[in-house]
Amino acid sequence: MATNAPSPATPNDLLGVTKTLDLLAPRWSVWVLMTVSSQPLRYAEFKPRLPWLADGQLHPRLRHLTNAGVIERTEYAPRHVTYGLTNRGAALLPVLAVIASWGDTYLEKELVANKDTGELEPERIAPAQNIDDAVALIVPRHATPILFSLQSRGTATAKTLAAEAMPGYGLTAVYKPLERLVADGLVTASGTGGYQLTGSGQALAPVFEAVSAWATAPAPESDARRPRGQGAAPSQTRSGPWATTPTRLPAPAVPAAPTARPALTTTPPDGPAWKSGDLFSHQIPARPISPAGGPRR
Repeated sequence: MATNAPSPATPNDLLGVTKTLDLLAPRWSVWVLMTVSSQPLRYAEFKPRLPWLADGQLHPRLRHLTNAGVIERTEYAPRHVTYGLTNRGAALLPVLAVIASWGDTYLEKELVANKDTGELEPERIAPAQNIDDAVALIVPRHATPILFSLQSRGTATAKTLAAEAMPGYGLTAVYKPLERLVADGLVTASGTGGYQLTGSGQALAPVFEAVSAWATAPAPESDARRPRGQGAAPSQTRSGPWATTPTRLPAPAVPAAPTARPALTTTPPDGPAWKSGDLFSHQIPARPISPAGGPRR
């Protein structure tokens, strides 16, 4: 069974995607990135924007993202330090929009009553939660290599996947990650001893392409030349919650009310920084309600 997958991935593609997913995977990393997407912030300014973040959780996330080169720490005085996106970090925002779009389309949602009509409808999940839940499905070890192999092959046996996606592990080692991908709704057994991607698994192709393009792109010269700790002045703020060069893919806009789900527009709007309700709608991810799509973590 053939798929509409891109050409087979190179080792650099796979390595870049894996490293980028590892960058996004630690809890709250996406929230921190989105919080500083509007403008650089001082440490104390994060708390009102991320009130659910426990003391001691913010600093490790900032250090993690700073070491990865997507956030820069700028010290103007001993008690005046700001954290803001590097150009590399700003270029990652459209990739987050692609992941959020996939999660919104393919991850399961609880049915909730519409407060106006009383009718049941899928709950509204904010972009950061969709990103976090989507990454949780594809970041486990060996998941991405298996998905890459199936995207290029269409259908493959466990033996083929073990040799191609997990060289050196042996045949039996491939079954556990395969079972997890099947349970998550990304892979299905073909019925002839092979495995193939489900519709939601095939739809990950744009996600992997966007992540790979970002991972393999050279670092902006301004980031490469900038000494550590020296960045743009606080007055040089970015515009909008997804401030970067507009892409073909829609990016979420800032809603009028903090409890509403951000709408999708073709260009990043001007507006305030993300509020708590804009980032996600609940602290505990929704449990799956049917096997139609990938479950939430």
